[in-house]
Amino acid sequence: MTEDTFVKEDRSKRTPMALLPYQQRWLEDDADVKVIEKSRRIGLSWAEAADDALLAASQSGMDVWYIGYNKDMAQEFIEDCGDWLKHYNKAASEVEEFVFDDEDKDILAFRIRCASGHKIVALSSRPSNLRGKQGKVVIDEAAFHDNLGELIKAAMALLMWGGKVVIISTHDGDSNAFNEVIQEVRAGKKPYSLHRVTLDDALAEGLYERICLRLGKEWTPEREDIWRKLIVAQYGDGADEELFCIPSAGGGTYLTRAVIERCMRADIPILRWACNNEFAILPDHIRQAEARDWCKEQLEPLLAELDPKRAHYFGEDFARSGDLTVIAPLAEKQNLTYRTPFMVELGNVPFTEQELILYYIVDRLPRFTHGNLDSRGNGQYLGERAMQKYGPERIGQIMLSEAWYREEMPRFKSFFDDGTIEVPQHADHMDDYRAVKMIKGVAKLPETKTKGKDGRQRHGDAAIAVAMAVAATRFEGGEYAYHQITAKDMRDMGHQINTTNGFGRLQGAM
Repeated sequence: MTEDTFVKEDRSKRTPMALLPYQQRWLEDDADVKVIEKSRRIGLSWAEAADDALLAASQSGMDVWYIGYNKDMAQEFIEDCGDWLKHYNKAASEVEEFVFDDEDKDILAFRIRCASGHKIVALSSRPSNLRGKQGKVVIDEAAFHDNLGELIKAAMALLMWGGKVVIISTHDGDSNAFNEVIQEVRAGKKPYSLHRVTLDDALAEGLYERICLRLGKEWTPEREDIWRKLIVAQYGDGADEELFCIPSAGGGTYLTRAVIERCMRADIPILRWACNNEFAILPDHIRQAEARDWCKEQLEPLLAELDPKRAHYFGEDFARSGDLTVIAPLAEKQNLTYRTPFMVELGNVPFTEQELILYYIVDRLPRFTHGNLDSRGNGQYLGERAMQKYGPERIGQIMLSEAWYREEMPRFKSFFDDGTIEVPQHADHMDDYRAVKMIKGVAKLPETKTKGKDGRQRHGDAAIAVAMAVAATRFEGGEYAYHQITAKDMRDMGHQINTTNGFGRLQGAM
């Protein structure tokens, strides 16, 4: 591992150069994988474009695959490469727009072809886009990509044939995957080269002088000091992270690994049932019998152990064939904390059998108070059926939306931060909880999906199920339960009916 260290120099002896010293050090580093944590707007990506244009234009060079997190970044980088190629007087095509087949949709991408036969291409951030590619990968503003870990993993495959990987970013929280990479490099776990350039580092090496040169202004130390104070004031509370490479606490990933681990318990089981495609075409009575047998074998012993004196809730994240349906019962404990006694994961299970399993659980939850079901898309069927069975006061049919996330996710987070909840200890569930991101000020799931250790597709399923269950604890409505009727109860009820001329209605828990 190498890391930039800054040495001050006498500015009066400095001769203007195309690239500032920190930009030069970055380009001179020939490591297979290099990472930089940086201040915003210090010209690092512009310098990277200078290197990549020269690389692609050289006969002994290679293709360059640039990955930014939005279209504007991609277009700006490709145009910078084009400007550098003209400066080098290298033959190259004009910037081309072309349609890139991004698996399930067409994406507008940008490309420059060089006379060397190499090209510079701006891709979207889907990891699979790097399959079969060779050359250099540039991941820009890495902290803001939805699935950085998988993207880096895909990029590493290019190293086998002499490629390079470059990771550039400002920070987005101390638990962000980008910061985790940096910590692993510093700990010696990753053999990457590491650079760090803060705003003050860049200013000391001529950033504001270069700005003055571009704007036709005279540089003085006093003006630079005023400019710096203005920039820091404009960023406010975000200045440490945006300008001085200090990741903020709680940004990026919504829940830190340490907080989640503290709430995980090894003795909480996860019950799984997955069906093949042929199961759905079996006769009804066979499918239902299979589901009942699974419930009796797997669920009944655990349900029988639940404390009959404590209130119970549940949350559910629905899926039919792509992701997983996850059901998370939640038991209130004596000390007013909560525990998931078990969790259920259903893969490719037909609608009717999911309904059977849900009812099997809810019918046996002691003092069942409230449950929330994911009622988007196909989930609307089960949400409506459960509401019809247990009543709208006990079943929430949740259409996940920006407003719901904004309202409910802070409470979900507080359950983990305060250690108020106990959940199963499992790597897939850890990934699900850490999949929740702060996106434009709201904690929710990005579109990116992952695969669990069993190879099945996941989309934060356990996190949503638990969030639904936590939201259900807000409700203090009537309980759904049965209790034994004594002879005295029968006499009392008979008296109530007689006093209403034979037209009474029994009042109780139903």
